[in-house]
Amino acid sequence: MLLPMQARPFLIALLSAFFAVPSIAAAAAPAPAPSAAPERAGASDTSVTHHTVTVGGRTIAYTATAGTITIKSDKGVPEARVFYIAYTEDGADRNRRPVTFLYNGGPGCASVPVDIGLFGPRRVLFPNAAPNVGPPYQMIDNQYSLLDKSDLVYIDAPGTGYSRLLPKVDPKTIYGIDQDAAAFGSFIYQYVTRNDRWNSPKFLLGESYGTPRSAVLVNYLQNNYSMAFNGVILLSSVLDFDTIQPGPGNDVAYVTYLPTEAAVNWYHSKAPNKGSLESVVDQARSFANGPYASALIQGDRLPRAQFTQIATQMSHLIGLSTAYIEKADLRIIPERFEKELLRESNDNIGRLDARYVGPDLDPLGDSADYDPADTSTIGFQSAFLSYVRNDLDWKSEEVYDMCSGDVFQQWDFTRKSVFPWLAPTTSGDLMQAMTLNPHLRVFVAAGYFDMATPFGAAEWTFSHLGLHAGLRDHITFGYYQSGHMIYLHVPSLEKFHGDMDKFYDSVLSP
Repeated sequence: MLLPMQARPFLIALLSAFFAVPSIAAAAAPAPAPSAAPERAGASDTSVTHHTVTVGGRTIAYTATAGTITIKSDKGVPEARVFYIAYTEDGADRNRRPVTFLYNGGPGCASVPVDIGLFGPRRVLFPNAAPNVGPPYQMIDNQYSLLDKSDLVYIDAPGTGYSRLLPKVDPKTIYGIDQDAAAFGSFIYQYVTRNDRWNSPKFLLGESYGTPRSAVLVNYLQNNYSMAFNGVILLSSVLDFDTIQPGPGNDVAYVTYLPTEAAVNWYHSKAPNKGSLESVVDQARSFANGPYASALIQGDRLPRAQFTQIATQMSHLIGLSTAYIEKADLRIIPERFEKELLRESNDNIGRLDARYVGPDLDPLGDSADYDPADTSTIGFQSAFLSYVRNDLDWKSEEVYDMCSGDVFQQWDFTRKSVFPWLAPTTSGDLMQAMTLNPHLRVFVAAGYFDMATPFGAAEWTFSHLGLHAGLRDHITFGYYQSGHMIYLHVPSLEKFHGDMDKFYDSVLSP
């Protein structure tokens, strides 16, 4: 069970807010931690079913394979049984048909949301920026599935979903930044080999903690298995954790959060003639990277008149009072912003998606009590378990742990390989992979209303990546009027799918 936000260290609170270890649900009824189990109850090791889906007016016949692969250490010792779901187009030329490996984050979360929420062939319906109505949940064919461009392989990280560590395996060998990349690398190597996909174009798509995983993983596969990738898609990314961890001695994250706070204020503001979201974001971005950053650098040397001027400008942009901003010394902790913006109506705004609003548990509290966006997506697991049993014919009696607090609490955020002196960061891994493979392209997808991994953090990271000038245009950004899980806003899902169509075409063009 997770501690309340205000009772745990700030980095833990931030990382927990990725999509993410459930907060209210976990506190109310913690799921049993997945125990080591060599065999799955009630089913064979693989289930194969056949389906069709229509995307962009084209009907795609595809095979769904739900199964497990046992991964091994670099010494050949079996370590975990990893559950996956693969969707492959029937009759496609494997030498030309791309294959994309997808996963969520946490760390400690299974791949459910990026399957039945994002690009899988079936999608669960959620109300837009509102609490879920509860079961029965409705599943529909996903007209925005990425199957129009690529085969899809969804991977549940060891210790999540139906993936299990094998008996006597020390979790420390799996649960960590570098250890995790090795585990995923072992899975992908085996999948590619067993399914004759070595000559297929290859992509990685990770959400939230899945983005630092992707940075390490693409470099790991390239260096350890000579497996080159064509593209990496980073959804709601954080590669340098300092960019989302404001606090004493680290003013960078206050700068990266401010444009998101301005976007959130724009969304909730009822002021007439408030201008477009993009214009407000551009104004906030210029202020944050210019006068605001300069003011924070000066620290206590900042002249009082300039201090007051900055506070006034901040108030105009992010919607908090000048007095509150001055009392906070110009430095607004994100959880306090989530509480303070709508304090007069006794409401919290969401962390994963600030469009969501929920009533305060403690109207006099300092910081957000819970995440209304998180609690509104509780239906993912129920919808998935019905889908995997009835559509994919994978009937297991094991507990499906969509987000495991046990995995998260044991996670090793230190680095042990490529850049051990830069912890915790993974941007150097991606820079190295892009440098050694100059054909690799990266797409960075960011929601304007994401208070867990603000888009300013990704902008900061990629503007400080240190890439050769000739490689900088290999990075493409996409922005969406939604939060951490951009697919909860259907117009954003539609736009993201369109951006992916263009991205895959551009990467694979001769």
